[in-house]
Amino acid sequence: MRYIFLLICLWSTSISGQELKNTITIEGRVKDRKVYSFDELKRLPHVQLDSLQIYSHTMAFHGVARNIKGVLLKDVLKAVAFDAETPKLLSGYYIVCMATDNYKAVFSWNEIFNSTTGDKVLIAFEKDGQSASTHKDGLVLLAPTDRATGRRYVKELNKIIIQRVN
Repeated sequence: MRYIFLLICLWSTSISGQELKNTITIEGRVKDRKVYSFDELKRLPHVQLDSLQIYSHTMAFHGVARNIKGVLLKDVLKAVAFDAETPKLLSGYYIVCMATDNYKAVFSWNEIFNSTTGDKVLIAFEKDGQSASTHKDGLVLLAPTDRATGRRYVKELNKIIIQRVN
């Protein structure tokens, strides 16, 4: 009986890990929390990149991500209403993109919605020809306009937290 219980626990942990890997929750300073499933993300307008070279903060080469398909971060964020009393206050908001291991990348509201950077930052649901639902990295956040592309390369992206500078 103990072995059966142990197997059931391991199986349910594996399933919940897959669910985490394939959803993104948007919360924080928003009027209503939003959870995107993998399938919902794939229904948004797509962006494609042939390849992206990954560099560390010291500009050391770490590899290449190829055949990337995804959605713009700003398109994902358009589905939520920021909890701001006036549009002027949005300049004090920032977006924390978090992985399952708590690795974080941060963007300002202006960076995403008021600069060309926001036209490139994407959440990849396909990389290296593999779907995020089966790829070990899961959903991946990429900021192709960064010089050190690895600094805001977030594997297993599962949460976006909207916050405001005090």
